[in-house]
Amino acid sequence: MVDVDIIVNKFVALWRIPFVRLKLPWTFLVLSMVGSLVKSTQLVPDTYFSNSRNVLNMYFVKVSWGWTLLLLTPFIFLIYYKDSLTFALRRMSSLVVATAIWYIFTETFFYIEDATGTCHRDQVPHKEFTTKWRCRNAGGQWDGYDISGHSFILSYSALIIAEEMAPMATMERNRNIVLDLLYVSLNGIVFIWIWMFMCTSVYFHNFWQNGLGTVFGILAWFVTYRVWYPKPLSPGLPLKPTKQS
Repeated sequence: MVDVDIIVNKFVALWRIPFVRLKLPWTFLVLSMVGSLVKSTQLVPDTYFSNSRNVLNMYFVKVSWGWTLLLLTPFIFLIYYKDSLTFALRRMSSLVVATAIWYIFTETFFYIEDATGTCHRDQVPHKEFTTKWRCRNAGGQWDGYDISGHSFILSYSALIIAEEMAPMATMERNRNIVLDLLYVSLNGIVFIWIWMFMCTSVYFHNFWQNGLGTVFGILAWFVTYRVWYPKPLSPGLPLKPTKQS
């Protein structure tokens, strides 16, 4: 499909610009700080995206890790399996690591919110409800410290997708329509994540809650892709492997 090939080449050209990939972590930090500061002015009018029930939030962000795995799993496999099935499986293990990181961080955020909060209903504290879930089911409001899980998962997911898409910039063979469509879809998801990350910063949480979520997302990416993955005993970096027997 000629049209898909043109789109793929445009995305490849975009990611070949050093500034785009190298400055992506800093982009999230800047968006988080600027967005939160704009929110603090209370001058931002309500829009479609200030409602948490907007389509992108309900059907993409709330299941963002599912979208990430759905697209990255076949993409990584198709990139590497013809050169080395072993290396393909090794690279796919990075998704197991990423899923564990996602789970640990999000559960930790939930725990912190439960541990630091109290339940209020009609401005009266109700200490019998010890978790946010029980409080809300009883019609109350929970005031725990809510580190932004959206800021975490959107930054972390976008950064690892950008890393895993890198081999397409050097692939001239072994490309097919399925791989190209996955690549286009992954780019689309990254742009959705960046847009929704900005909306989160502008409309939800506060400066420190968004900032902590963002820093943890960047830290999780940095420790894996910049510290651990270059080492031998790891899932390895997303580079085009040489032919192995």
